[in-house]
Amino acid sequence: MRSLLAKAGDLRIVVVGDFFLDAYYDCDPRLNEPSVETGLTAYQVVRTRRQAGAAGTVVANLTALGCGHIDAVSYHGDDGEGFELRRALDTLGADTSHFICAEDRVTPTYGKPCLVEQEDRGRWRVTEELQRLDTKNRRPTPAKLQTALIEKLQAYCQQAHAVIVVDQVREPNCGVITTRVRREIEALSKIYNTTVFIADSRERIGLFRHVSIKPNLAEAQKATKTNAQRSIGAAASLLRRLRGKRDRPCFCTLSTRGMIVSSATAENHVAAFPVPGPTDPVGAGDSTTASIACVLAAGGSAQEAALVANLAASITVQQIGTTGTASPEQIIDRYRELGKL
Repeated sequence: MRSLLAKAGDLRIVVVGDFFLDAYYDCDPRLNEPSVETGLTAYQVVRTRRQAGAAGTVVANLTALGCGHIDAVSYHGDDGEGFELRRALDTLGADTSHFICAEDRVTPTYGKPCLVEQEDRGRWRVTEELQRLDTKNRRPTPAKLQTALIEKLQAYCQQAHAVIVVDQVREPNCGVITTRVRREIEALSKIYNTTVFIADSRERIGLFRHVSIKPNLAEAQKATKTNAQRSIGAAASLLRRLRGKRDRPCFCTLSTRGMIVSSATAENHVAAFPVPGPTDPVGAGDSTTASIACVLAAGGSAQEAALVANLAASITVQQIGTTGTASPEQIIDRYRELGKL
């Protein structure tokens, strides 16, 4: 594990897909005011935070793992949210020179109001997340923009050790991973057959035919149109159907029960790790995706990738009110804590 994680610094990974801005508005409930106009509660913001979300969370986890070079291929709107998203990615050390500024698109944004309380030394702690506000593009991605994205992807796949595909937008053909872009990714995966390609898609995981996939159980059920039992054996059967005849390994996450790994020879269950105290699952899937890509690109097996991914997820879910990350040191420490070393 140490050897595989140490190789992250030599990796170049392309992250292509839907990058969202996570805009946090931390509100102190002691300062609540009634709105004069509506009588409703006016929450008082005491702190704002801006983070790169969706595919940006994958980038944050790759950075935490020590990945040497991260190419972010996507677009943002010509707006303030786009400026903040690019700045957040630059802070993470990602290469945003491939990011396209699209004047006729908005920057996808998750507005996340939170309640906070002040602790010792003036620090704020998130106590509750309120209802989210989503800003998305709901019209199809223009053909010209799709062409530009494909050209960027073609240029940087040649140098990549891994390509991570993040299909976040529910509305078909309204994000980065349109039908046309997905087909180009599949074609590139055949050309660069020694490069790791792994896709994560909320709505369309069953449409990926040649790359590795990483659905959760609900996504696997939807893709196979099956309301299967929630047993580990049933999940393994679903993943076997989804993997089909592809040579690349596939993964199905099972929350607290770990992960199923399906390869050309067998399906294996890799157990999760116990996590005490309160947890926040937001971003756990992205840390899993980043970990799998890094370990596979470093030469690790699919089961080794799943083991590291489960360790990383056990760390990120303990980070409340933010999309967490896990460093190699934290992963090794967690493995040691569990008596594996």
